[in-house]
Amino acid sequence: MPSVPERDIATNGIVLHAVQEGAGPLVVLCHGFPELAFSWRAQLPALAAAGYRVLAPDMRGYGGSFAPAAVEAYDVVSLCGDLCGLLDALGEEQAVFVGHDWGASVVWELAVLAPERVRAVAGLSVPFVPRAPAAPIPIMRRHLGEDFYIVWFQQPGVADEALARDVRRTLTTSRQWTAQWAEEDPQPPKLPAWLSEAELAVYVEAFQRTGFTGGLNWYRNIDRNWELTASVADRRVEAPAMFLTGELDMVRSFMPAEAMRGWVTDLRAQIVVPGAGHWVQQQEPEAVNAALLAFLAGL
Repeated sequence: MPSVPERDIATNGIVLHAVQEGAGPLVVLCHGFPELAFSWRAQLPALAAAGYRVLAPDMRGYGGSFAPAAVEAYDVVSLCGDLCGLLDALGEEQAVFVGHDWGASVVWELAVLAPERVRAVAGLSVPFVPRAPAAPIPIMRRHLGEDFYIVWFQQPGVADEALARDVRRTLTTSRQWTAQWAEEDPQPPKLPAWLSEAELAVYVEAFQRTGFTGGLNWYRNIDRNWELTASVADRRVEAPAMFLTGELDMVRSFMPAEAMRGWVTDLRAQIVVPGAGHWVQQQEPEAVNAALLAFLAGL
């Protein structure tokens, strides 16, 4: 995004690198794993052209943003604090928050933890999930197995080394990252049709430089997040909301959108993009942009 202004923003005791475009009501775009602010390259100009001020940070632990060493620095309260700090730094009381993958989980939680800062919320690929009756990782381990990617990610250092061994392979695989995947002979990666070599090079350069530990530490706080959010377990998402996912997104198999029923009280749109997978805003940008613009226009 060479033509988009970049800036470093001090927030919540760290510094986040961000790109911004446009003027008007603030929309904050929060990426997931393993991505960057660059994953919103098709959304920034479209939303800016429609009259919005759009900010996309490299989230904590990614790209040009600070990556604290402690695993505990990546809990959801800290991540939500980063977003509130962005608003403070920009002199804004509220924003519309749009998140994809882990970014979706964080913006949903922000709408629960700090509802006064959230004008509206849109989650892509990951729906709002109410607090589990017990710590989530043992539940995943029991039902999905030790080789389920989120379970495999838990031990510090293991997935970090495996994913960093061949960054291009990690970023282009169409399979789950698992211990078995990591031990197989690397196959020549096939570039997805929606990603150019130049675009892939942006991700490869970033993750070769930073590694994957920052992003993996988000996963290593899942049980801690469960403990930290006990006091808000009964809160609903009451801000105007939208959910969008790809028809072929594997996340649908273990995080169904039906979990939101009764918990997201003003769900104005629930969209499934035909033929799209998990990386929906990059794979089908026109469909995602149209959905977001319709949602924003209705606020």
